[in-house]
Amino acid sequence: MTLHAREINQDVRELGELLGDVLESQSSTSAFETVEQLRTDSIAYRRGDAETRDAVRETIAELDPERRDVVARAFTTYFELINLAEERQRVRQIRQGSQDGTLDDSVEQAVENLSNRGADPETVEAVLDDVLIQPTFTAHPTEARRKTVKAKLRAVASDLETLDEVRLTDDEQRHVERDLAAEVTSLWQTPQVRDRRPEVTDEALNVQWYIENVLFDVIDDVYEALESALADEYDPDAVDVSKLYEFRSWAGSDRDGNPYVTPEVTEETLERQREVVLPLYRDRLKALSGVLSQDASNIETSGAFDERLEDHKQRLAGVAVEAEERYPDEPYRQKLKLMRESVLRVADVRSGGYENADALLADLRILADDLRRNDADVIAEAHVDPLIRKVDTFGFTLASLDLRDHRQKHTDAIDEALEPEGIDYKAKDEAGRVELLTDAILQDEPIVDVDDTDELSDEAARVVRLFRKAAEWQKEFGVNAIDTYCISWCEEPSHVLEVLFLADQAGIVDLPGYCGFDVVPLLESKYALDGARRIMGTLFENEAYEQALEARGGVQEIMLGYSDSNKENGFLAANWSLYRNQKRLAAITDDFDVDMRLFHGRGGSISRGGGPMNDAMLALPNESVSGQIKFTEQGESIAEKYANPNIAERNLEQMLDAQMRARFNAMEEPVEEVPAEWETAMETAAEAARLEYRSLLETDGFVDFFEQATPITVIENLNMGSRPASRSGDRSVEDLRAIPWVFSWTQARCIIPGWYGVATGVQAYLDDGGEMETLREMYREWPFFRTKLDNATLALARTDFDIADQYADLADDELRERIFSRIEAEYDHTVDLVTTITEREELLDREWLRENLERRNPYVDPLNLLQVRLLQQSHLTESEQRTLRLTVQGVAAGMKNTG
Repeated sequence: MTLHAREINQDVRELGELLGDVLESQSSTSAFETVEQLRTDSIAYRRGDAETRDAVRETIAELDPERRDVVARAFTTYFELINLAEERQRVRQIRQGSQDGTLDDSVEQAVENLSNRGADPETVEAVLDDVLIQPTFTAHPTEARRKTVKAKLRAVASDLETLDEVRLTDDEQRHVERDLAAEVTSLWQTPQVRDRRPEVTDEALNVQWYIENVLFDVIDDVYEALESALADEYDPDAVDVSKLYEFRSWAGSDRDGNPYVTPEVTEETLERQREVVLPLYRDRLKALSGVLSQDASNIETSGAFDERLEDHKQRLAGVAVEAEERYPDEPYRQKLKLMRESVLRVADVRSGGYENADALLADLRILADDLRRNDADVIAEAHVDPLIRKVDTFGFTLASLDLRDHRQKHTDAIDEALEPEGIDYKAKDEAGRVELLTDAILQDEPIVDVDDTDELSDEAARVVRLFRKAAEWQKEFGVNAIDTYCISWCEEPSHVLEVLFLADQAGIVDLPGYCGFDVVPLLESKYALDGARRIMGTLFENEAYEQALEARGGVQEIMLGYSDSNKENGFLAANWSLYRNQKRLAAITDDFDVDMRLFHGRGGSISRGGGPMNDAMLALPNESVSGQIKFTEQGESIAEKYANPNIAERNLEQMLDAQMRARFNAMEEPVEEVPAEWETAMETAAEAARLEYRSLLETDGFVDFFEQATPITVIENLNMGSRPASRSGDRSVEDLRAIPWVFSWTQARCIIPGWYGVATGVQAYLDDGGEMETLREMYREWPFFRTKLDNATLALARTDFDIADQYADLADDELRERIFSRIEAEYDHTVDLVTTITEREELLDREWLRENLERRNPYVDPLNLLQVRLLQQSHLTESEQRTLRLTVQGVAAGMKNTG
């Protein structure tokens, strides 16, 4: 069966030709010819038809400022369009694979996998009961495109879908092609570069769009696919499927390093999300009313349904009269009319609104049960069950918010707040702080008046006010709307107890018995990760924290920081530390009979914990796989994974497939047995890699080289996100945030955060008597090692020292010779060792990825070389600065990666 009318080469060719036509008509024939010259010369070099890039460099050198801008816009726009062509190809593969039954990592395969391994229905249900997947959308500034540009690109994507999937008449085809040309023309005429830094509300709206317009619609499709697979593999209704997904967000609530995330912004985000989700439910209930038109004479409603209907009529007497008059013999429609009104009154001053989403769920479940009693199972499955899944997933909040702030903010605020009580908090040692906080939390009377912050500094007042407002938000929007507080750079038990103390003072905590927050330590520094038992063990033995944990159902969420740990220690050492500490944390929580939920602070790039999510899930140590998993979704990764409904559904299915298999593995083998020889190899390699990485960063002049040989100063002023690029403004690697750190190296095509130190580490193991065959065995049989080496391989493949060399020329000669030559030597050695371990002739064994890079590289090169040319200039006009920023966005689009 042919599902599609086109293929990727046609899309790429026609979009390229369309862009060329627009360029020529909107600019000039001469500009079009310049772009074509750069394109053909760049392709000639990449194909080996030209010995050097001199022709490309000479053309760029001769460009005037206006023509430079046209060139940057042309190649940037090209990549935006080609990315859509590749997205369309991915949709084709998903749909065709689904039709043919050949789709890997699907829920069908997950169920089949468990069945083939002997899992009976009870075991499968136990696995699903444990599983809870929590994608958490962040506002981290790695999305370089403007909202307006993204909207236009979605319109282009829609036209491509129509041409590909809809049978069109000749006239209809011409209309769609005309619309496509209009969108590309409009895209060309629209500024690519933001003229202002986005506000926090812009970021929150961006996250909200994906949840409202894509995930809200596809979530029940995932459940339906799973339930269908279970029915095919086992008897129908043999396995009950519990809640499997919950979406969360940091956009509008993450205060760490962002002074613009105020309580007013958070409250606005909560209000807007509720205002979005409630009308969605009302629309679905209205549509359901059109379906459930059963006459009372044709059905027999249950006593439970009748009782609930009468109770609802009592609560909404006026609406009940109207419902009875409009639907005199249609009990389901009467009920649905009342349900719509109760949804309408959720945020209303009038009585009769649902108190929470559970109340709406209860009504929907009664309705579904009643339909099934009347032999209308198919109606319940087609129309009521999907709405139940939506309400169960999104509640009245759309996405629950996590609060986050830096640990030092809490320490400073408490110190100030306790000073009038004669308590010198900062002067106390760790044990003294823990004792004080514990006693204060356990006593009935508060110490701090959260309503009186007049004597506090602005920063301390801001912290205390946040907790007071959080208590109000939980009353207004429900505890689930904002029930998690994450502490960045948490390194001591007192840092966790400080948040619990402030929450207690604000009334969010009332021990024993009630705790409105999951307090989540973010462990990201080597000191914190190595001290995991010291931190968590102290907390689990603490009387106040023990009571708080019990009130939260005995589940302890712990966040692991991938980005900053990588920036601090390098790729290999950071990933090994994270792996070891996940096992360590699992042992600690097991010792104290605590259920652990790991929160993986992953970025989009390999350097920040990115890579294929399903591979990452399956590579986690069995001990850490409780079934519940939480992870960040950031920046351009959100658009790539969730902008298209087919791709969004595919990603959710892959997550579920991986988590089901990982949980079953953990149930079968609770402790992952890793040969001691392998662990020794990783210990040796990781430590040597860390020392080499730290040695590079601490080399005299390294920061100067980084500033000179990458576009970091441009990236810091890109207006990508609302949050500042550095923590304090100091010029140091430590102060720089992980995103611009990785972004800068990616732009310069020298992605050292993704591989530097790997060769040194592996060689240290070999020099210590290790065997290459052992490394090959580790790659074949150990998911952790294989996944990390494959991720490093991707970073190596995207590194291009031919281009990186051009950026290195921007640095002082002495720095270039001393630092860049060292980086280049490590790269060559890493490529050699990785291909030897993986037993491959080339870095990449995936043909589609190799073709992808080959298709992109000739078009990225001119942007890189133009960027280098502009960076060489000591002074840039405002127009040239805009062009330089545009080259950054173009390279990001071409690499499909920022930070």
